[in-house]
Amino acid sequence: MATTHAFAALALVSPVAYAAPELATPLAIGAILGGLAPDLDVAFDHRRTLHFPILGAIPALGSVALATLVTTPLSVGVAAFFVGVWLHAASDAIGGGSEWNPWTNPTDRAVYDHARGRWIRPRRWIRHDGAPEDAAAAIALAVLALYGFESLWIRGLIGVGLVVSVGYALVRRRVAEWAGPES
Repeated sequence: MATTHAFAALALVSPVAYAAPELATPLAIGAILGGLAPDLDVAFDHRRTLHFPILGAIPALGSVALATLVTTPLSVGVAAFFVGVWLHAASDAIGGGSEWNPWTNPTDRAVYDHARGRWIRPRRWIRHDGAPEDAAAAIALAVLALYGFESLWIRGLIGVGLVVSVGYALVRRRVAEWAGPES
């Protein structure tokens, strides 16, 4: 789920937010947007157009280095964004493929590796988006994120994300049925 990716990015930056609370807002905004951004390619070639599981390390590590040298709210937010983008793309390989009905016709394509010019196969540790284990991961990552962020609006956003995550997980198979076989 997109929310799981956002929670993962938030959990990753939460120790920095805890240590430097004045940077919590740009860290949260960058992490959330970075965790969600790769899935904007769902309208194109999903998990290929905006997903860079290997090459995404370059802007992620570069922006973290810059934010370490020149620590401003903007540099920290940009670093959190690129780390979230990279984490999202790289972690798609541990899940299932991007198909809508993975329980009927699973593919061998998790995420495209632009560096090698081939698809990375899905590991299926999380069978598909909205699977019970995806909801469990979302809950665990959200709880970790809550420890780093004291701001009520960030905590509220995490709470809304949890409601969306659990709600989607409860109706995931139905959503695929309602969408029809062509989806």
